[in-house]
Amino acid sequence: MEGNNHLIIFKTSTINRKFISFFSFICICFFAIGSDLFGQAMDTIPTGVRLATFDIDATPPVGSLLTYNKEINTWDLGLRAKGAILLGSGEPIVLCSVDWIGIANEGQDIFRQALADAAGTIPSRVALHTVHQHDAPTCDFGAEKMLRDAGRDPMCFEGTFAREMVIRLKAAVKQSLEHTQPVTHIGLGEADVYKVASNRRIIGNDGLLKATRYSSCKDSALIAEPEGLIDPMVSLVSFWNNDKPIAVLSYYATHPQSYYRTGVANPDYPGVARFMRQLAVPSALHIHFNGAGGNITAGKYNDGSPEMRGILADRLADGMKRAWEATKREPITAEEIAWKVEPLALPSLPNQAEMQTWMATKDSIFLSNNLSKLVYLRRSQAGKQLDVRCLRLGRGRILFAPGELFVEYQLAAKAIRPDLFIAMAAYGDYAPGYICTAVAYKEGGYESGVASGVTADAEAVVMTAIRKLLRSY
Repeated sequence: MEGNNHLIIFKTSTINRKFISFFSFICICFFAIGSDLFGQAMDTIPTGVRLATFDIDATPPVGSLLTYNKEINTWDLGLRAKGAILLGSGEPIVLCSVDWIGIANEGQDIFRQALADAAGTIPSRVALHTVHQHDAPTCDFGAEKMLRDAGRDPMCFEGTFAREMVIRLKAAVKQSLEHTQPVTHIGLGEADVYKVASNRRIIGNDGLLKATRYSSCKDSALIAEPEGLIDPMVSLVSFWNNDKPIAVLSYYATHPQSYYRTGVANPDYPGVARFMRQLAVPSALHIHFNGAGGNITAGKYNDGSPEMRGILADRLADGMKRAWEATKREPITAEEIAWKVEPLALPSLPNQAEMQTWMATKDSIFLSNNLSKLVYLRRSQAGKQLDVRCLRLGRGRILFAPGELFVEYQLAAKAIRPDLFIAMAAYGDYAPGYICTAVAYKEGGYESGVASGVTADAEAVVMTAIRKLLRSY
């Protein structure tokens, strides 16, 4: 019996060894096949610097409230929300420009969070700006809540359409990531724009504001005043897949109004110029950002007649065309791309009690222009800060800033690093309104009055952040 038992054990062991050997062989085969398939899959995952673009309609339905008027119609060109997502250098970077007058406070929070979620990044790597056209919506969910809590009509801050925009933007960003393209080069170019921008602030011999030359002007004496301090350059930053342009980002500092308060939603002359360049270079999505144009308008060259919209658009498009022709392409790698953020503890005006009375004493136009400043004051008192962001692209630097910055900030940024290509977008978080130079608060005028939600000390804060960003790399 013992011998038979040994035989049984031997046979069983032999069977087990054969089974184990067969099983091991199968595992090795599957591992080899799986490794090959995994390697093939890895080969199909995009690597290196890549770009996705998105473009959606941002025009509210007829009957909605624009910033100043009820929308009675739409124009041939509607409002757009356009953007690009840069991938391959850390977490994705999202750059978005919307044809609205402004997006402020909680509006910025919600839009940027949605864009970040869709792109797989964080809100601090999202730049959300507006072009600041006036026949367009505004968004501030904090102002909407404040008015509702006070039993008031939320007016232009009513956020139904804005919330729909958030959902559609999020979907557009997700879809765009399915169609990324390699970025092998960037292009940097600039050119003068003739007879569009002029400084709106006319200073007298006493050093005080003598007159304001608004977006349109028919006063021959004001028209005859010098063009004043401006940045005449339109700057173009383009992304390329070898010889194919993928996206063109343009930056130009001026208020974008030819004529407005028509009740007809339209992107005004920067939108027309952008469309003209889109037709000229159709393979690339054209995205326009408003620069530091808080004290800049077309007033010297614009009498407010409807015909001037096309003329101003032609002039801006001409500058864009020459900047495109002057563009120099340069290879770009992930190591040459960086994103940095500097917080801004802007000194906000302390007159909350006076500002609180606005809701009971001021009309809808005043509240449309200024209520966000009260919301911003409360947010800043709660510890929330704005920021300035900087995108490094090789020898290019793009600054993204809040509010209606005066052009002096843009010119100062270029002077800090004359060895680099510098572009600037303002009109990020619209909450603080005008961010003037320190001297402007002494000169007086509309911009440095109730239209500004910060004090003269803001200049030092903003310039410290800009210097730190531009000197950091």
